[in-house]
Amino acid sequence: MSAETTTSAGSPPVDAAKQQLQHGAPGHGGDGHLKAGLKNRHLSMIAIGGVIGAGLFVGSGAGIASTGPGILLSYTLAGVLVVLVMRMLGEMAAADPQSGSFSAYADRALGRWAGFTIGWLYWFFWVVVLAVEATAGAKILNNWVPGVPQWGWALIVMAVLTATNLFSVASYGEFEFWFAGIKVVAIAAFLVIGTLAAFGLLPGTHAVGTENLVGHGGFLPHGMGAVFTGMLTVVFAFMGSEIVTLAAGESEDPEKAVSKATNSVIWRIGVFYLGSILLVVTLLPWDSAAVKGSPYVAVLEHIGIPGAGQVMDVIVLTAVLSCLNSGMYTASRMAFSLGQRGDAPKVFASVTDRGVPRVAILCSVVFGFIAVFFNYTSPDTVFSFLLNSSGAVALFVWLVICFSQLRMRKIIEREMPERLTVRMWLYPYLTWTAIGMIGFVVAYMFTDADGRKQMYLSLVAAAIVLAASAVVGRRRRQAAAVEPAA
Repeated sequence: MSAETTTSAGSPPVDAAKQQLQHGAPGHGGDGHLKAGLKNRHLSMIAIGGVIGAGLFVGSGAGIASTGPGILLSYTLAGVLVVLVMRMLGEMAAADPQSGSFSAYADRALGRWAGFTIGWLYWFFWVVVLAVEATAGAKILNNWVPGVPQWGWALIVMAVLTATNLFSVASYGEFEFWFAGIKVVAIAAFLVIGTLAAFGLLPGTHAVGTENLVGHGGFLPHGMGAVFTGMLTVVFAFMGSEIVTLAAGESEDPEKAVSKATNSVIWRIGVFYLGSILLVVTLLPWDSAAVKGSPYVAVLEHIGIPGAGQVMDVIVLTAVLSCLNSGMYTASRMAFSLGQRGDAPKVFASVTDRGVPRVAILCSVVFGFIAVFFNYTSPDTVFSFLLNSSGAVALFVWLVICFSQLRMRKIIEREMPERLTVRMWLYPYLTWTAIGMIGFVVAYMFTDADGRKQMYLSLVAAAIVLAASAVVGRRRRQAAAVEPAA
């Protein structure tokens, strides 16, 4: 059952709490329903593609250069944290698939203020990502076709993917299926080629052993502290793995899709991230100048693969478009859910005949266009503020998921234990372990110059949204007090 199956005025009386758990918070003015247009193959690729972003292909080089081979520990620690958080989210999503996912669960478990705050912060994060990815894609396209200005390419990319999302959820799923498929094939090919090269099974290569892992200052050339610093970068690379739980509400079999996605997150992170990064630091010295750019291109050129740079540009563009496509979808569905629950304008919860929340999509995209504009006109002021103030949202989201799961487990066990098909391991001990790990990352961000700036500005953004939730809550209570008198 998905978020759109809200209680209608003519529904027979049932236990209110149980109904709320089954169907989500009552709709507050939505005049339609989202449609189950996503197939299981779409959900599978959305789950896989969610953890493979452009940052893996390009951004990982900075982490390797600053941490050394010990970046593997950074990815491992961050990966363990993501696995725990996704397991908690999977438990709640399998019991109650919602278009608002963790925001709806926070609303139910922690209070309206929590659902409102984390929902709007998450929406803000993704609309800023739209600007980042549109600009990144435009740079690549401008290099290929310099006759079209960079801002023109950004406009074209945003317009095309907006039209795709407005058409139907199935068109979003189909685009994402192929985008994610290209990323998966690229990573798989890199793993095969890299493994053969590492064992000297390709022409012109020799078995490298552990020479590059321990021969250039050791496995931890900058000490254990660098591992934690590297973790700050790695943590945000995993943002997007939760998208599948938002999309589950529009799938044919949401419970099965969520269970499959959360159960496979371990091998997805282990193979795609740890496996590929291990090959990079095994085949090339971590302090090589080539690694700082695109480590995957550097490895392929080192092996002797012709045209590696051009091929990687295509793959990175695909990853950028995939992230942009998912960002539009994710932001609009969060806005739709907020509209359903009365935490956003009611019109956000309206849908077209195709079951598409057109207003929610357009409002999200408009903010994205504004952010793109600032990226070109004020990159060091306005856009820098937007980027930094959304930087720690991933940690806020994960923390809310943890605390929501602590409460939701008891609610589900009490009201409908038969829906507890996915269970968090060693509850509540591993939940508290994850909370402790997130707390450590938050605290460590204050010791890093860039991390400290992001955390301060993100806390400012959170405070603003929290204040807005208090205002909305007060107006809601005043309206509720007037209604009986009227």
